[in-house]
Amino acid sequence: MWKYRLFPLKPLLTTDGHPVEIIDPGTLNRHAGPDFFNAKVKLDGTIWVGNIEIHQRSADWYAHGHHKDAHYNNVVLHVTERADRSVVTQDGKELPQTELAVPDYLRDNYKELCRTTDYPRCHGIIPHIDSFTVHGWLNALLYERLEQRAGNVRQRVDSLHGDWEQGYFITLARNFGFGVNGDAFEDWARHIPLQAVAHHRDSLFQIEAVFMGQAGLLDFDTVPPKYRDEAIDDDYYPRLKREYDYLAHKFSLTPMSAEAWKFLRLRPQNFPHVRIAQLAQLYYNGMAGLSRMLEARTWEEMHNLLSTHATPYWESHYTFGCPSRKNGKALTAGSKNLILINTIVPVLYAYGQAHCNESYCERALHLLEPIKAEDNYITRQWAACGIKAENASDSQAFIQLKKEYCDRRYCLHCRFGYEFLKHKKSTI
Repeated sequence: MWKYRLFPLKPLLTTDGHPVEIIDPGTLNRHAGPDFFNAKVKLDGTIWVGNIEIHQRSADWYAHGHHKDAHYNNVVLHVTERADRSVVTQDGKELPQTELAVPDYLRDNYKELCRTTDYPRCHGIIPHIDSFTVHGWLNALLYERLEQRAGNVRQRVDSLHGDWEQGYFITLARNFGFGVNGDAFEDWARHIPLQAVAHHRDSLFQIEAVFMGQAGLLDFDTVPPKYRDEAIDDDYYPRLKREYDYLAHKFSLTPMSAEAWKFLRLRPQNFPHVRIAQLAQLYYNGMAGLSRMLEARTWEEMHNLLSTHATPYWESHYTFGCPSRKNGKALTAGSKNLILINTIVPVLYAYGQAHCNESYCERALHLLEPIKAEDNYITRQWAACGIKAENASDSQAFIQLKKEYCDRRYCLHCRFGYEFLKHKKSTI
């Protein structure tokens, strides 16, 4: 009620009868301390700027120990549904209080949001929300998601002592895991010494040897038992293993544990061997570098940048010794879009912020516009409610809404939740 000013249509008064005017409800505090910071209220003609604390009953002030906590000395107004006693701060000041009765419709709407298991919980109000509110909230969610993901990129770069090249490669590799093997691919990329590999970047075979070896996939125990004889007989595995052993000795390489890789229910084209071979080809062609990504300006140029296919052996295999059909080993348009959304856009945005260059941030946003909206459970559910994702900007906003608000039941912090709360049942 306080955050959204859903006050009753009557004058607000303190418990001792003085008029209350809410000029600014303040900023919601989700951490320790008073509920709202820097509010501005007029009490009996005098403007006060300070904090606001809210309880169902005045007695909760003492039950929560606020009368002993100096952090609550700057509270200027105590808001309660039932003022059953006076409240005093740690420094001995008695606070003015105002009672706010929660309307029945508001309480019922809140209870419905709490108990329903439908997704989205506020679906009943969606058809009644104007397009301006919808687009405004989706735009805010998109920026929120970009800030969040760009923050992850900056943390990754900071952990690498400011190495944006390695940070980009790790982010790119992580998204080649397409969710299931994302963590394993990030761990793998951190095991790749790019400076050492650069000495052999004119040899695709040597690049693949390092890439496969550092993934732990050249350990003979990782080859499925029924394919071990075939792996030895086809000659490629032994040659790759010998090359890796030589390069590992030369550069003092230590591979990651192969146990990190997941294979269960993966389609052959998503096997780590195939994805690593695609990355090896991308690196060999000079397309996996940060500078090439920064130079590309359009969606088409980015797609060309990500165009890759498996190295020759993997065009006809999906693990050592196991043959497969020669198709489906190139990165599809849909996969390129996912990598563009999850890698290039956040890296561009983060790079622009870090280097105070708005053009990179703007380019990141524009790259989402021509990309078709992701077709998943989240976008389909919102489409069923009446809001269809038009492009990747919208679908990214819906993903942010689902993960950060719906899943966490943060309905009171969502603009759709606010619209649900404030409407009478007859209008829903």
